[in-house]
Amino acid sequence: MLDLFFDQRHRLIGLAARITGCRSQAEDIVHDAYMKVGGAGGDEQIRSQASYLARVVRNLSIDHYRRRQLEERLMCSEDEEGESLAHPSETPESLVADQQMLERITGVLADMPERTRYAFEMCRIHGMKQKDIATALGVSPALVNALIRDAMLRCREVL
Repeated sequence: MLDLFFDQRHRLIGLAARITGCRSQAEDIVHDAYMKVGGAGGDEQIRSQASYLARVVRNLSIDHYRRRQLEERLMCSEDEEGESLAHPSETPESLVADQQMLERITGVLADMPERTRYAFEMCRIHGMKQKDIATALGVSPALVNALIRDAMLRCREVL
């Protein structure tokens, strides 16, 4: 697997860079993918290791991109708005609508059971892995997955 990784490294970085828009983040993602795949073992069970490695890089890149977009939307405070890149198409009405939507989601999160809210925030906002959340909560990864899914469904109902 190590030889394959070195042979495909530039192609994988290019794949990740196209999705994330940043070469340095792409290099980090490729490294994470290798650590994930290399730590999994079982090389003989994977029919096409190159395709598998590319799929892992693609999925990690998409996760990273989505997490970054969510963080940018949720974490941008009013003080930072002047410094951040403002979209010229943003109107006062759309800003108010976005603020109202954020307030509704915040209300939904506040009404959730603490364990559900913690699992959702750690996974979707802070990027923690579900198995790490399960360890922190002392529950199974399957339950963490169900908690996150429940939180997502509640947020979608509000939207």
